Amino acid sequence: MAGQDLMIPEFGGPPSVYRPEPIRTVRDLVAIGFRRKRLMAFSFLGVLLGAVLVAALDGSKYQAEMKILVRHKRVDPVVSSAADATTITQSTVAEEEINSEVELIQSSDLLEQVVLACGLDKTKPHFWSSWVPSNPALKVPKAVRRLKARLKVDTISKTNLIKVTYTSEEPQLAARVVKTLGNLYLEKHMAVNRFPGRFDFFEQQAERYRKELGDTESQLVGFAQAKGTVAAQSERDILVQKVNDLEAVQAQNRVAITAQTQHIAALEKQLASTAPRLSTQMRTGDNATLLEQLKASLLNLELKRTELLTKYEPSYRLVQEVNTQIAQTQASIAVAEKTPIREDTTDQNQTYVWLVGELAKAKADLPTLKATAEATANTIRDYRSKLLDLDQKGIEQQDLLRNAKAEEANYLLYLNKREEARITDALDSRRIANVVIAEAATVPALPANSPWLTVLLGGILAAMVSVSLAFAAEYLDDSFHTPDEVKEFLNVPVFAAIPRDDRSLTG
Repeated sequence: MAGQDLMIPEFGGPPSVYRPEPIRTVRDLVAIGFRRKRLMAFSFLGVLLGAVLVAALDGSKYQAEMKILVRHKRVDPVVSSAADATTITQSTVAEEEINSEVELIQSSDLLEQVVLACGLDKTKPHFWSSWVPSNPALKVPKAVRRLKARLKVDTISKTNLIKVTYTSEEPQLAARVVKTLGNLYLEKHMAVNRFPGRFDFFEQQAERYRKELGDTESQLVGFAQAKGTVAAQSERDILVQKVNDLEAVQAQNRVAITAQTQHIAALEKQLASTAPRLSTQMRTGDNATLLEQLKASLLNLELKRTELLTKYEPSYRLVQEVNTQIAQTQASIAVAEKTPIREDTTDQNQTYVWLVGELAKAKADLPTLKATAEATANTIRDYRSKLLDLDQKGIEQQDLLRNAKAEEANYLLYLNKREEARITDALDSRRIANVVIAEAATVPALPANSPWLTVLLGGILAAMVSVSLAFAAEYLDDSFHTPDEVKEFLNVPVFAAIPRDDRSLTG
């Protein structure tokens, strides 16, 4: 029986420490409640009254909300001397960038500006603050600390959004704080990402290179007037081409001279073996007149011998003389018949004439070829001398041209950079940035919390605390509560149990 004083015999005393048996049935659980009902009631009422007091003092809380989108829509020019120094944009926003913006929103200097702009340092956080003396120098730091405690900045998972919430007892104040924080944050974001004096720097550099470009161009004009050349490199290239052409002509001249010399030698050799005249017609025939005269003489001599034979003997001297003349005439006729008459007609040899003319022409052309070769060689030497001079002038002029090109490139580069800086400043002045207020703060119409919810949660907490205290007290109590515990623990019979009267003990 609960609430009884047990009589324990002297023999078989209990151990030095007793711990109650574990709970086995619902009756045991209920018995603990009845034994500790006063403790449970006081603890339940104390916690519940504390929750009611908190709900009454805390009042309703209003929460204003703002969402900030981090994006890659605007790309600022890179401050670099390279002409193609461009920023590689990414379509996705890195987690580090979002975390950086979160830290920027929670920065102490930004929150201090919000405190001063909204007058949070002049508000009383608690009703008893009017009676508690405070240091004026610590008002702003304390207000910043309270703002940090009530301000919540979180990133929304799998998005580029940052959620900013602020809780206050006044809905208008909550909305004003969040709006002011958003405006000051945008200004701070642009101030952090802005390069002060960038436009002035690019303008100074552009003016500097414009002056240097003008000086170099003046030097180029003076160089052309002093050296007598406008484009030394182009003139040199043209002269090189001419030298190459003349060298090709000179090579042809040497070949022509060699060929002409060999041609003259061949003509002289051929001319030596060629006759000046050639037979054009040759005739062979008998001497008809001589034969006719000889035959007529022979006939007369024979007639004369015949006449003499009629008168004289063959041995007669006249006859013999006539016979001798006949024999001589016959011999002459035989000789005339054996030696015919030849007629040979000659004319001038045209080959010989051509060879003579060709040789004369070749000998006349040879000095011309040699003179042409000599003149070409002199021209080549003059051109080579001019090339050396143009090389020197070209080096000096190319150096000036390189300087002019470099200065012109730098001038145009800084002109473009200046324009980019002007555009960036214009975007900053219009507050066009890579962060934008996606959802502006509005005055909340409903409170974020309910006092009845606080009371309900306090009641649940009071019940849990009272039950926990009852079980803790039961566990720490080493006394017997029922006759069964005595009998079971001491293993002795119980003769009597006297109920405890709490009233007599208190009276």
